[in-house]
Amino acid sequence: MTETVNTLVDRLRSRFGERVLTARVAHGEAMLEVAPADWLAVALDLRDKFGFEVAVDLCGVDYLGYGLDEWDTVAVSSEGFSRGVEGAGPGRFRWGESTEGQGPKKDVNDVAPEAEIAGGRFAVVLHLLSVGNNQRLRLRCRCDDVAVPVVASLTSVWPGLNWFEREAFDLFGIVFEGHPDLRRLLTDYGFVGHPFRKDFPLIGNVEVRYDPQSKRVVYEPVTSVEPRVNVPRVLREDSRYVTAAGEAAQRNEGGK
Repeated sequence: MTETVNTLVDRLRSRFGERVLTARVAHGEAMLEVAPADWLAVALDLRDKFGFEVAVDLCGVDYLGYGLDEWDTVAVSSEGFSRGVEGAGPGRFRWGESTEGQGPKKDVNDVAPEAEIAGGRFAVVLHLLSVGNNQRLRLRCRCDDVAVPVVASLTSVWPGLNWFEREAFDLFGIVFEGHPDLRRLLTDYGFVGHPFRKDFPLIGNVEVRYDPQSKRVVYEPVTSVEPRVNVPRVLREDSRYVTAAGEAAQRNEGGK
């Protein structure tokens, strides 16, 4: 008989004791959170003692501005999405610009105080699968240092995580100590910054094009692109559609 998720969570608490920061059921799956110092040791036990032989996925997370809503203090108005576009939340500024005095009243560098996300700004999330036990587990670790987030590499436990960790390093700047070949994976040579960080500007610094005269790709300063924002798309009820549908139905009835 397959072990229940709640039973698995109880076994995790019993096995790891004080090393467990959080052990609970989230979205129908067991979730375990540990400190960076216990990341590698817990991973070894999960593979050898709990049968999680497959590492399905590993990714980085940036909790900058998590839980802050730049629209929550704005009253309803006729300005539409402008109140969102004019905000200055994470990512809505050019290189060298500050968000101080703009956008949300709350500090965009704050992290929401809920216990669920208590800890550092950057985290690593690992999804594990036990084929033999038909179980899944989500393992999370919050990095201590914001300036240089560091966590142990798990390539010695699950070698298939090699490129997953390289991707997290490239996009989030998370350093995986002990990785055999930690270098950028998706961005170009000489790329500055980590594009999945919430404070990475949404406007680029350079544009790339092929120069037929020099017969090579050249980089030039961006001159025609303005900062863009990711404004949430909200679908609202509109009586005009109902009215139009009713009028169309009346016309069809009258034409018969």
